[in-house]
Amino acid sequence: PVFAGVNGSAIENFSCVIYNISFMNCTWQAGRGAPGDTQYFLYWQNSRYDDAMECELYIKDENDRNVGCRFQNVRINTPIAYFLVNGSSKDSLIQFYDEYIKLYEIEILTPPLNVIVNCTGDSVGCIVTWQPPLTSHGSKKNCLLYEIGIQNK
Repeated sequence: PVFAGVNGSAIENFSCVIYNISFMNCTWQAGRGAPGDTQYFLYWQNSRYDDAMECELYIKDENDRNVGCRFQNVRINTPIAYFLVNGSSKDSLIQFYDEYIKLYEIEILTPPLNVIVNCTGDSVGCIVTWQPPLTSHGSKKNCLLYEIGIQNK
C-alpha cells in the first residue's frame, strides 16, 4: 500500500513489552526520512469496542521527541491490540505506522506463586508444587510451560 507522507518518515523498530502484570512499555525510533521537527503520537485500542486511547506518559529523547510510551494499570480486554503511531511536522506530511500485536506474546511473566518443595527423605524424593503466575491476559493456564532447575548442594 502507498501511504501519504514523506518517504521514510514513519517510525521504525516499534516494540512493546508487558511486565509486572499491568505495566506496558512501547518504544520506537524516529523515521530516518523524518524532518527534524517531527513529533510522534501513539494510540492503542485493546478492544474493538473501545475507542483508541492516546499515550498518557511519553518517553522523550534529547530533542524532546516522543520515542516511547509507559502505560500503567493496563487491563487487557482482547488477545490482539491495535497500535497506531502517527506524526506531525510543520512542513511535511508524516507517514503513519500501525500494527496488530498478540499481547500474550509480549508479556514477561512473573514467577509462579506459592512454590512448595516437600522432601520426604525416602525413595519418593521431593515433590514440588506451585500455582500459575498472574498474567495480564486472563487465565489460559494450559498455555504455560514450566522448567524446574535442581541443584544438589
